[in-house]
Amino acid sequence: MKVIYSPNHKRHAPRHQFIGGGLRPNPEVPARAEAILRAIQGTYEVMPPRAFSMDVIRAVHAAGYLRFLEHAHAAWMDRGGRGKTGLIPDTFAARVSSRKPRDVVHQAGYYGFETQTPILEHTFAAARDATFCALTGASMLLEGEPSVYALSRPPGHHATRDLYGGYCYLNHAAVAASYLSEGGRVAVLDVDYHHGNGTQSIFYGSDAVLFVSIHADPDFEFPWFSGFEDETGAGAGRGLNVNLPLSVGTDDRLYLETLDHALNEVDRFAPAFLVVSLGVDICRKDPLGKFALPVSAFETIGRRLALMDVPTLLVQEGGYHLDSIGACVKNVLDGFGR
Repeated sequence: MKVIYSPNHKRHAPRHQFIGGGLRPNPEVPARAEAILRAIQGTYEVMPPRAFSMDVIRAVHAAGYLRFLEHAHAAWMDRGGRGKTGLIPDTFAARVSSRKPRDVVHQAGYYGFETQTPILEHTFAAARDATFCALTGASMLLEGEPSVYALSRPPGHHATRDLYGGYCYLNHAAVAASYLSEGGRVAVLDVDYHHGNGTQSIFYGSDAVLFVSIHADPDFEFPWFSGFEDETGAGAGRGLNVNLPLSVGTDDRLYLETLDHALNEVDRFAPAFLVVSLGVDICRKDPLGKFALPVSAFETIGRRLALMDVPTLLVQEGGYHLDSIGACVKNVLDGFGR
């Protein structure tokens, strides 16, 4: 399996997030991707991403939102922004109005939905290159490659068409799925601990993309307002959005049973391509998760994914335990075996 990786992710290095009443260390750090890279180097061929036109990204993300991400930090600095926390919203629109402020700095509260995801000087460039990693993998599938792993960072599945949050700015899996849909129907399977609210919202009315997500029940876990079983799609996409929420303490037996259910949904859809949002924060060691899967279970997950026998792009999402994230990802790739 080819691996796509860009070192430019290291330029996005948030130190803090505003959560729990104050500034706390931000777990979405460059060391995450570097730990994965160390674990897989020597076993898998690592390649740089290709460059793509921003028009490909604009097919998923709103043009005004992309302009905001690109220019917000500079505008904040021009307004006297200081310190190393980056731009964090202090007022939220809550989308009660379609109007957004003329002031780019205060657009943070229009386009952001929480305070854990700061915008730094190189955030946009890092997120763009992470999307290019996923797009490179998608292009390789279209060229006949059976499977590719995009080591994308920062993650992406919480980003909607025009909202950022959950450490996500651009939705790499959704952009790749949109790109692949030109070649046939696409299934997106999200196995991250947290629900992929962004991917769901992007494809909620689409009949070209099936979205299936296994995640922690939003009644007790972020993103709180998305990921319930009765969210099944709308319009042309009705019935093509499948949420499989699980409870605290879910072990590998229950998780693998649920994964089989999810893969049956994918099989019924008969996609030409499969995109996997690969979050390994379902590991019992992860500080942001409350599931109980051992590191060894990830090889089984990889084997089950490979049974779909469809061109597959795996896109990195969450995973925050630095001592196990590399082993978890490598086990998935080893289990997948193509």
